[in-house]
Order: sequence, then C-alpha cells, then structure tokens
Amino acid sequence: MDPDKIMNGLSKELYSALKTMSKTKDVNEKEAYSRIVKNLCESLGVFFDAASEMMSLDSDDIEKESIPF
Repeated sequence: MDPDKIMNGLSKELYSALKTMSKTKDVNEKEAYSRIVKNLCESLGVFFDAASEMMSLDSDDIEKESIPF
C-alpha cells in the first residue's frame, strides 16, 4: 500500500475525530475520542519517523557520492 495514501487517510481520520470530539458534550465520549486521537497521532508519528530516517540516509549518500574531488 502507498505510504502517502495511508498518511492522508490517517490525517483525515484524525481531523474527523478532533471535529467530533469538539462537538461531544459527554465526558466519557470525549475520553474515548482523545484515545482515538492519541492512537492516530502515534500512527502518523511512525510514518514521519520512517520518512525522516529515509531522508537522512538519502542525503548522506548523495553528499558522499556527488563530490567530484
């Protein structure tokens, strides 16, 4: 599956959960949505960490190989 599609889907779900949580009046429902938001944020964090790691590896390789002298 495409990581961009996964991240976009997680972002949409996060936005939806935050929007619903802001409208909810019941404390128990707010707590449930806060857990959903926390889990979605952690899931997005995994992708951001992986992307960051991949970008740092790519830039190190490019710098070493692109210096002609």
